[in-house]
Amino acid sequence: MLRVTQYGEPILREKGQPITTFDDHLIELADQMVDTMYAEEGIGLAAQQIGQAIQLCVVDANFEDRPPDYLYQLDGKTPPIDLIMPMALVNPSITPIPEKEEDYEEGCLSFPDIRGIVNRPETIEVRYQDLEGNPHHLRCGGILARVIQHEVDHLNGRLFIDHMTSAELEKIETKIKKLKHQTRDWLKTQK
Repeated sequence: MLRVTQYGEPILREKGQPITTFDDHLIELADQMVDTMYAEEGIGLAAQQIGQAIQLCVVDANFEDRPPDYLYQLDGKTPPIDLIMPMALVNPSITPIPEKEEDYEEGCLSFPDIRGIVNRPETIEVRYQDLEGNPHHLRCGGILARVIQHEVDHLNGRLFIDHMTSAELEKIETKIKKLKHQTRDWLKTQK
């Protein structure tokens, strides 16, 4: 399992470099990220969250206890969700579909026990490459769209707190400051 970076570590604000080498190392890294995501009980994980500023994230919005509450099309088809999850997205680029936006409570593995309401487009299109470098086009909505937007934000140095209203941020300000201080203290012990 990989260590998950915490709020306050500079890597979380770094934009990831595009991936140009598709090899066994990339596949192994994605596998380790999926294992870490599951161990931490998350549904998404970006490379910055494991200390690497590259354009790679993994997601798994396949909830065994209920059917998907979202629609999706991958390369113009709708394969069974079990076949595409977990999903690794390399060099992803999002185009929001400006039909409707939705408020939803989000959390983040880099912000343990901190949650807040974030407004995001309900439907998106994503162009990305798989771990072999093949290009794909995904159109999706609901929780899958939200998770992908959250993770792609990480790849661009943005965090879910950046999308919160001031009133929403105020509710969690104390927890965020405490986490940042804990992270700063931990970073000092690493030097």
